[in-house]
Amino acid sequence: MKKFTLSLKKSVFFSSCLVLCVFSGFDSAEEHTVTIQQLLTKYHDNDALGREVKRFEINVTNTGFCRYRKVFNNGKQEYFAFNLSRLKSMDYYGNVERGELYLRTKNDDVIVQTRNDKKGDIDSMGTYLVIPLKNINVEQLNELSVNLKQVNESLLASNK
Repeated sequence: MKKFTLSLKKSVFFSSCLVLCVFSGFDSAEEHTVTIQQLLTKYHDNDALGREVKRFEINVTNTGFCRYRKVFNNGKQEYFAFNLSRLKSMDYYGNVERGELYLRTKNDDVIVQTRNDKKGDIDSMGTYLVIPLKNINVEQLNELSVNLKQVNESLLASNK
């Protein structure tokens, strides 16, 4: 009986170690979304928005939604959101000091909303989202691109 118990303990220990090794070798989607959000927030160019913007928010969720909100001094709000599984391409126009990041989607997949605007509240759809960036070099842009692709692939794989 002791021999059987010892064999059982060894096999359970080996199995748990094997499972731990297998799952620790994969990057989770959460790590990529956190990296995307950190890069976009760190290199966001507040000066490009002008003095009329009081604050901005960039949020990338674990479920793959990218949300960008600008709040203006006069109370107006602009809100953009899309699911990263709909991302088609990422383009950067500018130089190291200052530029604009275009996140393009496959169709009209970007939700565009304005609130508290003098012209009225508007709800529409768009094909891209523009985020102003500054002081970002090629390595960070490549890291951002790789993380966007990883999240996109994991979302597409989980939706199948």
